[in-house]
Amino acid sequence: MPSAYVIGSGPNGLTAAIMLARAGVPTTVLEAQPTIGGATRSAELTLPGFVHDICAAVPPLAVESPAFTSFPLAEHGLEWIHPPAPAAHPLDGGRAVLVERSLDRTAERLGRDGAQYRRAIGPLVKDWGNLTTDILAPMRWPKHPLTLARFGVLAPLPATAAARTLFREPEARAMFAGMAGHSILPFNAVGSGVFGWVIAISAHAVGWPIPRGGSQKIANALASYFESLGGKILANTPVTSIDDLKDASMILGDITPRQLLRIAANRLPESYCRKLERYRYGPGVFKMDFALNGPIPWAAPECAQAATVHIGGTIEEMAESERDAWEGRVSNQPFIILVQASLFDSSRAPAGQHTVWAYCHVPNGSTENMSDRIEAQIERFAPGFRSKILARNAWGPADLELHNANLIGGDITGGAQDIRQLFLRPTRDLYRTPNKNLYLCSASTPPGAGVHGMCGYHAALAALKDHTL
Repeated sequence: MPSAYVIGSGPNGLTAAIMLARAGVPTTVLEAQPTIGGATRSAELTLPGFVHDICAAVPPLAVESPAFTSFPLAEHGLEWIHPPAPAAHPLDGGRAVLVERSLDRTAERLGRDGAQYRRAIGPLVKDWGNLTTDILAPMRWPKHPLTLARFGVLAPLPATAAARTLFREPEARAMFAGMAGHSILPFNAVGSGVFGWVIAISAHAVGWPIPRGGSQKIANALASYFESLGGKILANTPVTSIDDLKDASMILGDITPRQLLRIAANRLPESYCRKLERYRYGPGVFKMDFALNGPIPWAAPECAQAATVHIGGTIEEMAESERDAWEGRVSNQPFIILVQASLFDSSRAPAGQHTVWAYCHVPNGSTENMSDRIEAQIERFAPGFRSKILARNAWGPADLELHNANLIGGDITGGAQDIRQLFLRPTRDLYRTPNKNLYLCSASTPPGAGVHGMCGYHAALAALKDHTL
């Protein structure tokens, strides 16, 4: 029986390890950091008793991920909390667009754009399970071609073009732009609309829940299940060369191409190494965590119904902010993704107090301090926000990469997710490398970024197939 090592304990690495262990392969996970989890970690970053998610906070694709739903994670401590509404988008003048779990109620809020919004995504909301089966997989003949074809009608248009083509009012356009902002692509880029529609559909199909106790609970549940299968996890165990892992017949790396080159270039052909060297990373993020003495005082009270709030004003403002990050500039009014999890999960902060998680996009490797600009943007839509701050923690791209080596230059997506790298990442070989024992299983492989484990799932299946198990 072959044995395996998985390098990295993020959700993809742990998922790959589970798949191998379920197939009977003795598997050990090696984690460089003292705590497991990769992008799904939580810690007291500001004050004692305030639990902050270090990277991922609201993972909608985790709820019905084909990988995660095949694991008994609830039995290992994972519990989801559904806020009343998945998302809110505040606008100037004390207004806001509230995206509710109900597609019909959301459409009603969009006025004369509501019917078009309902027509565009209604059938796909109903077919969400079939849609995710295909979009969370590498390129292949789809299992549900009609559903994917229906999605393909929406997908080609960049975010700005899609919003202006389908919607007439600034509220609906801004709402969709907030969804598309999760792509970390400029809004005129092919692919930005794809992410916007997936995020919007998921809001109505499964909601945007948060894990009770923080994202660390996702990693802990995956690790607990893996260990119940006989797997081993070694923290504080960085891998500097795959030559140190000669006793395993399979090595799966929950790492990016740059790290693969660092530890395995001597075991890979030069031609393949050159391909990895050409792999491109996207913009970074500047992230802040706040401990507050009360809830955020939103001018639009609807914002208190959602854990996730998109802050950026109009579609034009957000488009400029996202274009700046791609073109090497920082925005004075950045688009911000904010999470107020403690409104719905009392375990995150002491009674009556709250945590806030927020980030904006910046050029890869930027050293600009965005703290004042982030706080000013929140204050714009929540006058009095700054007066609520008890403590703050700010991390730029270098800080994020120091904590998690996969976040190259602060890139949280494992590499630019534009059309050139979205489907064939990091090379046409996807999970496989020319070394028959070495595989990639990180977000640098399909289907890319997100807390869903599917990169690890498909990489493990490829490794098991190659080794005839």
